[in-house]
Amino acid sequence: MSELFAGVDVGGTSVKCAIADRNGNVLSEGSIPTNSHDGPHDVLRRIGNYVDSLARGLNVQPKALGMGLPGLVDTRSGITQYLPNLTTHWKNIPAAEILEKQLGYDVRLLNDVRTATYGELVFGHGRGAGALTMMFMAIGTGIGGGIVIEGKLRIGAIGAAGELGHQTIDPTGPLCGCGNHGCLETLASGTALAAEGIRLMLMGLAPALHERVQGNPGLVTAEIMGEVAGQDAAVKQAILHAASYLAIGIANVVVTIHPELVVIGGGVANLGDLLLGRVKEDLQERVGRLFSIDDMKIETSQLGSHAGVLGAIALASRGLPE
Repeated sequence: MSELFAGVDVGGTSVKCAIADRNGNVLSEGSIPTNSHDGPHDVLRRIGNYVDSLARGLNVQPKALGMGLPGLVDTRSGITQYLPNLTTHWKNIPAAEILEKQLGYDVRLLNDVRTATYGELVFGHGRGAGALTMMFMAIGTGIGGGIVIEGKLRIGAIGAAGELGHQTIDPTGPLCGCGNHGCLETLASGTALAAEGIRLMLMGLAPALHERVQGNPGLVTAEIMGEVAGQDAAVKQAILHAASYLAIGIANVVVTIHPELVVIGGGVANLGDLLLGRVKEDLQERVGRLFSIDDMKIETSQLGSHAGVLGAIALASRGLPE
């Protein structure tokens, strides 16, 4: 059997794990609850146990493990610095060392969206593309990103390069979790879009949305808003407004690195042409006089919800980008 690798994608509510070969062929996979309230050491112990159980089921020992984590990670030392959506924020936790002692093989860490970007580069739209320049934007609860220049994922000194959701779009805009005002994340994330949907519903401007969630604001999501956009004009306009903000953020990257490919992932990408159509229109208006938009592809993620765990396999099998 060829060498196998373990991939782990840590989210706020669940942890996806997989065992795969270097080509991304998954032999075993599954998930466990994150339960971050139990603390980082317990979470890491359970991850190690679950990965070990997947490997034992195949009667193999992975050569290395890659893990994507939701926040700032020192990729060289394997220490988590700040994971805002996990209890205690995992400040200065030697996560790689802890798992290496438990499992007995190398562990490599990376920010979760940079990991997904790596997955898209190696196994998705970037597969076989050579010296590709690409940006990846994941739009979900927040907005994350990653940058690939001439076939290399650029992560910066400690793996923090590519925080596309924290571009300032409106300096007088809403307060962001990072402490800044008017970040793209506050204006166009799934959370921001759902908040606008709730406002419209409570003001009586979204009757179809109200009926779809039976008047329960806690059930409103960007995906559900997409379902009723054809019936609620105000909901459709809210989605288009968020898409225009996304176009500004993408345009900022386009004029900086001029990517051949823009990939949009995360749950909000499921809005499809309603979102992407406006993004493409606005992008053409903003940068079309400088660059030929026809030479640049804008696509939804080819890997979908598997981008993170497959990116972790790429990290385990290929190491950190140099």
